[in-house]
Amino acid sequence: MRKVPLAADVDLTQVAARTTGFSGADLKNLVNEAALTAARDNLVEVNNHCFEVAHDRLILGEERDAQLTPEEREAVAYHECGHAIMAYYMPKADPLTKITIIPHGMAMGVTEQTPKEDKYNYTESYLEDRIKVMLGGRSAEKIIYGEVSTGAQNDLKEATKLLRRMVGQWGMSEKIGPLGLGIGEEHVFLGREMGAPREYSEKLAEMIDSEIQSQLLAFEAFTVSFLTEHRQELDALARAVMKRETLSAGEITEVLEEARSRETA
Repeated sequence: MRKVPLAADVDLTQVAARTTGFSGADLKNLVNEAALTAARDNLVEVNNHCFEVAHDRLILGEERDAQLTPEEREAVAYHECGHAIMAYYMPKADPLTKITIIPHGMAMGVTEQTPKEDKYNYTESYLEDRIKVMLGGRSAEKIIYGEVSTGAQNDLKEATKLLRRMVGQWGMSEKIGPLGLGIGEEHVFLGREMGAPREYSEKLAEMIDSEIQSQLLAFEAFTVSFLTEHRQELDALARAVMKRETLSAGEITEVLEEARSRETA
């Protein structure tokens, strides 16, 4: 970092806050990528925008020029805003960093959260809020369009995988109780692991599968209800991100506060 000339708008504290969990090699790559961005733009100093571009390229992948229809673009906006509103309001969720509907890598849009600090231990309430954020995009689609799309596939897969570990490995289910089973990652539901030796019965596997499905439905019902209550904010945030394409955490807060003030006026 000492060898890289920095512009006055670079706040190293802010850069560090967005790199929680980065290794030394990751940080070196970030600085190098920011310097390359500055060189491509013929800048003599690396400014904050260079770090933003470098961070997004490393974390989200290269920007992609996807030719979306207006309807698809709106659907992506509502999906990401569903994630964002859940992240904004859930007390244990990691803080929002930004929303973008600019496609990166395989993603059509991204809602970015950054932990305040490195985490080595996760509470049940933190994991529950994390699942609610994951289901926010799918739930927003349900509210706005009355159906869901394939865009929520990875969210649903990750939420199911996390719940499986909560129920089967970490003892976070009152119905199943304090069990720490050595369940693999090959299949989402235990009943699918037919050929693998197991330390639990078929009946227990069915109970765990049932509990995962039950909890997923409960989390989705909560998320749909919560976003329905905050529909005015959901609409306002979707309009804002469709207009600007990318919103910072501060801009998200401004949009939501303005929508709330109009609602109570």
